[in-house]
Amino acid sequence: MGRQGESSPHGRAPASGSTAVRKPSAAVYRRRRLFLGGAVLLIIALVSSFAVAGAFSGRSEQASSTAATASAEPTAAASPSTSEPAPTPTPSATPGCNQNLVTVSASTDKAAYGPGENPMLTLKVTNGGTMPCEVNIGTSQMEFLVTSGADRIFSSRDCQAKSEDLVKVIAPGASETANFPWSRTRSVEGCQPIEAKPGGGGAYYIFTAKLGSKASPKAVFQLN
Repeated sequence: MGRQGESSPHGRAPASGSTAVRKPSAAVYRRRRLFLGGAVLLIIALVSSFAVAGAFSGRSEQASSTAATASAEPTAAASPSTSEPAPTPTPSATPGCNQNLVTVSASTDKAAYGPGENPMLTLKVTNGGTMPCEVNIGTSQMEFLVTSGADRIFSSRDCQAKSEDLVKVIAPGASETANFPWSRTRSVEGCQPIEAKPGGGGAYYIFTAKLGSKASPKAVFQLN
């Protein structure tokens, strides 16, 4: 019979503070590796999805910005093509022009004028030839002359402010005209003031139109 309080070596209790550590089995290690691998894959998937979402968002904003810029720029409207009528060709003077066939005529708008009516004197130049002719029909060449017998009553050159040249090509058979309203006054060379006025009472006057060296036949009219 053994001593009280003694225990056999096989029944000795382990020392306090020391714990026996058991190594995990291979299955536990495998489960841990699978868990860690799955977590890593999940993180990678989340990062990739955010990156892809950001990339699409950036492209969408860029496309929207481009569209807004394009719509803000004005577009040039195509101007409709309009066909302009062809201008009428102006006849050109030829060396064959016969200036002797260019004539000047004189006329008035009425044969007789009552008191207070002013005659309208008209000078007309006509190309009676078969070729276009250049003619200077400017005020530098024109003269509206009114006479009564030997009395020189009025000339448009006496008080003319300025004279100008105006060369035109007159086609065969065509004419150019110029009008001058005469206020029934007298004039003298140099535009000196004169008080005398042409008499009425049925007096006759002669109007002669001149263009350069050419003079018209006489046109007779009456002042009442």
